Amino acid sequence: MTLSAPAKINLYLGVHTECDDRGYHKVDSLMAAVGLVDTVTVTPAQELSVQTIPASDFPMQKNTAYRAALAMAERYGREANVCVTIEKHIPLCAGLGGPSTDAAAVIVALAELWGVDRGDPALDDIARGIGADVPFFLHASPAFYVGGGDVLATEYPALPATPVVLVKPREASVSTIEAYRRFDENPVPADKPGAIASALRAGDAETAYALIQNNLGVISAQMEPQIQSVLDWLRAQDGTVAVDVCGSGACSFAICDTVATASNLAASAQQNGWWACATELISDTVRIEVPKK
Repeated sequence: MTLSAPAKINLYLGVHTECDDRGYHKVDSLMAAVGLVDTVTVTPAQELSVQTIPASDFPMQKNTAYRAALAMAERYGREANVCVTIEKHIPLCAGLGGPSTDAAAVIVALAELWGVDRGDPALDDIARGIGADVPFFLHASPAFYVGGGDVLATEYPALPATPVVLVKPREASVSTIEAYRRFDENPVPADKPGAIASALRAGDAETAYALIQNNLGVISAQMEPQIQSVLDWLRAQDGTVAVDVCGSGACSFAICDTVATASNLAASAQQNGWWACATELISDTVRIEVPKK
């Protein structure tokens, strides 16, 4: 079974100073999927194994996909005897949700193999136990999450296939834990998400894009000056509609007016020595690929 596991961007990320019972910050997160995808293949095997292409430099037991398979096996009393192969295209330490979407793909694959209803609430619980962004990839895009950014509140109508460029300084990385610590030291207030949520509910993409914001991204740009350089560069370019940080970084994104703008900006960013990708907003999250006849 082969699955398409897309990246995400945050159209809105509002981190609050209050924490929940688990000690996690309260987070309002409005996410949308983009067409940059990892390809996850799940095949029967004698025992559970996970491999990435290119190969990762840490033990497979620490991979989110491996942890998701174990959690599924424990919840449903099954043996997760599968080999998971992940072709990585989504950069790590980018805020694009790469490890989260890979974990969600394994949850979806095992649910399909074991005849588990994709609407089973237990799948969300399993996803939440792996990471805050994992539940998003089990549902439609765009969607609004509350709690620790991991509880589905609202799904919205699909957005147009709007061009997006993703840009990340190659060596830059931001520790999410450190970003939250810095936030606690000097909190950046978040505007309420009501306006952007209303625009999305009404299917008004243009207004929604004008309201994009991320108060944790402000902290990440302070921690990693290269992120600020990318943001400044994107905002200075013709044809960018909205610019912000993906999650806690180190990738940033720009909503673009045309496909040509996104492609040209990606090429220019690469000439600047940055990783870049021209893509678009999509309505699907993790999905099983149907073999072509």
